[in-house]
Amino acid sequence: MTQSDQDNKKQEAPKKGFLLDMDGVVYCGSTLVQGADKFIETLKERKIPFLFLTNNSRSTRRDLALRLNRLGIDVADKNIFTSAMATAQFLAKQKPNGSAFVLGEGGLILALHENGYNIVDKAPDYVVVGEGRTLTLEMVEKAIDFIIDGAKLIATNMDPSPQYKGWMKPGVRAVTAMLEEATGKKAFSVGKPSPIMLRAARKALNLQTAETFMVGDTMSTDILGGVQMGCTTVLTLTGITTKEDLVNYAYRPDIIVESVASPEMFALLD
Repeated sequence: MTQSDQDNKKQEAPKKGFLLDMDGVVYCGSTLVQGADKFIETLKERKIPFLFLTNNSRSTRRDLALRLNRLGIDVADKNIFTSAMATAQFLAKQKPNGSAFVLGEGGLILALHENGYNIVDKAPDYVVVGEGRTLTLEMVEKAIDFIIDGAKLIATNMDPSPQYKGWMKPGVRAVTAMLEEATGKKAFSVGKPSPIMLRAARKALNLQTAETFMVGDTMSTDILGGVQMGCTTVLTLTGITTKEDLVNYAYRPDIIVESVASPEMFALLD
């Protein structure tokens, strides 16, 4: 190696990449977090790999990319990684070309199809629960019978219902709990905070654990998942977690920032 090559190697920035939660990090409801678009543009300009990591299994990644685009964040489908995708990839490794009875909608069904799975309503290998508003009592009854007959129960995530008036979806955790109670079988969940989802996303970026930052606003999913995987965790205070909430947890984020647009976040890019 020549002296010039050695000098160039010294000047190379260490490899790094970001896994970013969406709601509470880059937007809150329908409002863009101020400066979040600038942070994402800087990642793109510096060619730093990133993925938006969401437990939303109802929407396709194209749907979610379009939502971000409308908020002013210019990203492509490839920048989105959902719990539906993680679940489908996991099942494809567990039982290639298997079958599933799905309590969920488009994003989950598409992900399963893309990973070689058949969606069936008789003798499935798995019953898979995701978000959606198409749930009927007949579907629940079928799922119960399938599970008792030996189908394995899988949840895309265990996110609870927000528990406020007007929220029309019971939440994956509530539906899954109903099936667990009715069958005596425990569900396995692949979404955050499961390291399965974070590891799959990290591998998609071709990063090592030490090179990965997990940025989120929720201690029980984003930060816990990052802690369990061993990557650097960054808590943003634009979402549901406050500094006062930290006393309720036995684990802590590595870094706490006011928002994804804080100077401390841009300093991580150097």
